[in-house]
Amino acid sequence: MDNQDDVVATARFPGGHALVVAVAAYPNVPPLPTAVINDAREVAATLTSPAHCGYEPRNVTLLLNEQVTLDALRSELAALAARAKPDDTVMFFFSGHGARLGAPSNPESALIPVDCDLANLASTVLPEAELSAALARIKAQRVVVLIDACHSGGVGSFKTAGGIQPLALGFSEKSLEELAKGTGRVLIASSRASETSLVLAGASNSLFTQHLVAALRGSAHTRGDGLIRIFEIFNYVSEQVRNAAPGRQHPIFKASDLEDNFVVALERGGSKSAANASATTASHDRWRQLEEALSDLYPAGPQDQEIWARAGGDLSRLRLSGTGRANWFAALRILRQGGGGAGISQDTLVKAVQEDFPHHPELLRLISGS
Repeated sequence: MDNQDDVVATARFPGGHALVVAVAAYPNVPPLPTAVINDAREVAATLTSPAHCGYEPRNVTLLLNEQVTLDALRSELAALAARAKPDDTVMFFFSGHGARLGAPSNPESALIPVDCDLANLASTVLPEAELSAALARIKAQRVVVLIDACHSGGVGSFKTAGGIQPLALGFSEKSLEELAKGTGRVLIASSRASETSLVLAGASNSLFTQHLVAALRGSAHTRGDGLIRIFEIFNYVSEQVRNAAPGRQHPIFKASDLEDNFVVALERGGSKSAANASATTASHDRWRQLEEALSDLYPAGPQDQEIWARAGGDLSRLRLSGTGRANWFAALRILRQGGGGAGISQDTLVKAVQEDFPHHPELLRLISGS
């Protein structure tokens, strides 16, 4: 795909563009912890570091607190669309308040800028439909949207003008799915719609962004080729957050038209390593190879030809949405965590697939362990 591997030799990632936004000091709605600002600063610093992600500093815009007006958000999203080319990678990171507007049964979510006016709420927020349209104008084939909202340091709601109704904070499931629509667009949210994004006592960062930054700085399991890919980032962040806050916070991954585990940035400045020789990385490679094979052989996802059920799995245990590739990614992540049904394992899945494709070379390599 393209020539992304070539960027390793130059220790830079010239096709990387980002807009990093955070608001904590809201004047008209409850403020958020300073960790929110720390999060954005560290994300921007990590992206532009030649020792880490290798983005060109001129391609990364950082907006904090009073800079995050509605006009500024619109302007910088438009600037991002104007400069990003089809072969580029774009990241949009937002940390701050999100709100669910409209009828509780069918809400539309919105980003809350610093100049939000409770007396004129609908006209002073960035609604999901407008944000999605702005993202659609970005020509890049790889767009990553990171939403770290509904922080535990804030409150569950705040009163609208006149104290008539409390405004629900966070993003609805429907809104997250809408924001994930588009070819090559991935959305990663810090938590489920029913959860808060935790800031643990004494921590300088939110739990989600702490591990996001760690992944971008080289903690995620990768191929050792000097590049980090989108599934590798999410696998690491999801596992670390769930382990740190069992049952309390679950990062979510959404993509509606994704057929490739695309490169997001350099890993450790593009340095290659022999880490793939280790048993741990070999195990991760085996899962990655299985994902590649399954995506090719069963393009509709785990329900294609009832392969998941035939391997002993239970489709009701999976959260399926979007393309077959994204669904396989989600299903195998659940399987690695011990879920997906009482009777399914990596071995039973491989054996069931082999019944359909007994001479498939990738399956033969998985079975032999080579």
